[in-house]
Amino acid sequence: MPIDAARILARCDALARHSEQPDGVTRVFLSPEQHAVSELVLRWMGEAGMDTHVDAIGNVVGRYEGERPGLACIMLGSHLDTVRDAGKYDGILGVIGAIECVADLHVRNVRLPFAVEVVGFADEEGVRFSSTLLGSRAVAGTFDAKALDQQDVNGIAMRDALLQRGFDPQRIGDAARHEGDVLAYVEFHIEQGPVLEAEGLPVGVVTAINGGNRFGIEISGMAGHAGTVPMALRRDAYAAAAECALAVERIARDLPEVVGTVGRVEVQPGAINVIPGKVRFSLDTRAPTDALRADAVQRMRAEFEAIAARRDVSLNVTPLWDARTTPCSTGLQRQIAEAIHAEGVRVHHLPSGAGHDGMAMCAIAPVGMLFLRCRHGISHNPAEAVSVEDVATGTQVLARFIERFTAPHRA
Repeated sequence: MPIDAARILARCDALARHSEQPDGVTRVFLSPEQHAVSELVLRWMGEAGMDTHVDAIGNVVGRYEGERPGLACIMLGSHLDTVRDAGKYDGILGVIGAIECVADLHVRNVRLPFAVEVVGFADEEGVRFSSTLLGSRAVAGTFDAKALDQQDVNGIAMRDALLQRGFDPQRIGDAARHEGDVLAYVEFHIEQGPVLEAEGLPVGVVTAINGGNRFGIEISGMAGHAGTVPMALRRDAYAAAAECALAVERIARDLPEVVGTVGRVEVQPGAINVIPGKVRFSLDTRAPTDALRADAVQRMRAEFEAIAARRDVSLNVTPLWDARTTPCSTGLQRQIAEAIHAEGVRVHHLPSGAGHDGMAMCAIAPVGMLFLRCRHGISHNPAEAVSVEDVATGTQVLARFIERFTAPHRA
């Protein structure tokens, strides 16, 4: 059975209709919208010949047995939750594409020397409880029970939200797999960036999922009257923060493959005729190696301290998040590249600047990723778009990879 890219896109459209908002896609962990999506995905998994269940944290799981029951599996999938005001394809495309590949095996009555499992992870984005990778951490056995105390904007704790949806928080550990149960974890995902489009390519091989740091930064100066304090005597917190933001841009540009972003700025007192006395801003820094990222962060913090000293303002830097780089298995990269080449497409390797469930799954299995071109590199946005031709190519690459898969060695 040829891959039906039109069906994949129609299913993505169907899932996008389950949203908190009518003009975009918002589907958060343990919401009614996510429940509806889980039911649809379970049905499609069953139609594709898989045995299905929902695990202890709400992950949707389908298993297609190999030549005999109980074999170790290759695990495919992505996440079913979204950011707020999202697009149709982030996460979802990887789940639906994987189901399509299993459906192809089922129709042809092909059984492989390993099982194939498809997982729709319940929460990757961390929108509702500000704690990411919840579904994949549960599968990897690294779920932190402290996250159960996290509350959403309505003051509902994760523990209570799980109970309201019929899940037992005490049994989340039941979702965990063990090393050896999963031969590899491979994710098919839109690139969420412009590189493949610039290269004129439908797909690419991911080399690593970039590690990242996030910081909350506060600069305190002296508020004063905008008309009476001479420029030479000012201790303007916002001017210092702006100089820090420009330093982030300059340092990141000077270091290959580093990105740095100041995405949120709060100015106090925020009056048009008052010199800013305090500014809080965020810093997000990512790189494909931990050493490169550590160098970038060190340079940025040193520059911030120099700016604060020169401008006579105080500086406070609070670490918020630290995620190590996840290298993709060289063996899986080679197999994915071979599948791409077999489809007549030039092979291009690139890192992922965004985080993915593989960052958790690497605890128990080698990780690989196949990227699909998205229009203008837009993601986390209702304008997110892919072409039916690219989806056909990407899913066919994934199907070819699955049939030719051999278990790689752990790095």
